[in-house]
This record gives sequence, C-alpha cells and structure tokens, in this order.
Amino acid sequence: MNGLRVPSPIHDEVTCWFFEDYLHTWIGVGAGTIALGPEFILDYWAVPMHYSADQTNQWLLDASAVVRFSEQTHVRLRGQGYASTAVPDHEVTVYNGGGAAIEVILSRCRADESEIERHAAHFELARGQAGWRMVGIQSARAAADSLNTAWLR
Repeated sequence: MNGLRVPSPIHDEVTCWFFEDYLHTWIGVGAGTIALGPEFILDYWAVPMHYSADQTNQWLLDASAVVRFSEQTHVRLRGQGYASTAVPDHEVTVYNGGGAAIEVILSRCRADESEIERHAAHFELARGQAGWRMVGIQSARAAADSLNTAWLR
C-alpha cells in the first residue's frame, strides 16, 4: 500500500474499545486496582477463542476455558509483582464494519517499572450483537520496541 491510512469512525471506536476499555480493565484487574471477578474477560474475549504463542496453540472452546486461561495469566503475573502494562507500539487495522485487528507490543511491568515480560500480540476482533470481542490472539515473546522488528519474518 502506498499512502497514508485515514482513520475512520470504526477505527476510532475499536481503538477506544481496546485501549480505554479492555486494556484498562485487564490491567486493573491484573494489578488488583479494579475489583472484578475473573468472568469479566467474557465482556472482551469471545467463546470459542483461539490463542497461540511461542509454546502453545489452542482453542478455548467454552466460557470456563476462556475464564481459566485469563485468570491463570493474571495469577502468574501477580506472583511476579505485576502492576502495569506499557504499550511502546501499536497498529490498528479495520477490515470492515465487523472486523478489525490490533497489534501491540505489551511490556508487563512491576510497580518499580522493571519489566516482567514483553510480547508482540495480534488481537483479531469481530463485532457481534454484544459488541467487539477478541476471537483470536497470536503472541510471541519480543525484545523489540517496534512492531516492525517484533514478528518473525
């Protein structure tokens, strides 16, 4: 593609939903500053949902599997002093009125801002009757600050 992408109302909507709603809530629940039960994730992740990372490739086929997966991630991070997530780079792509993708570098940190882990993540989004939901997440450990150098080529 040659030229600049022009943000659309859907681009603005999905960007706001991801960063101001989902990520804000996910960070708050993980850090213990937002008091929601683990089922909160069903407001953001679809059932079923596909997840792949460096060492795993799995379908989360029912609500309990989706909740359990999210909760296990939060428990693991809390055990390492999790307090926040920085996003040094991101890209939002809108395919159409019902589909989008968000790619981010996620730097998960402790309260002293030391890094626990860093991932490049691709979130595949679909809009349904309940609003935007993640239908797939691809993730890879990364040392990069930029998406341009984060993914395997």
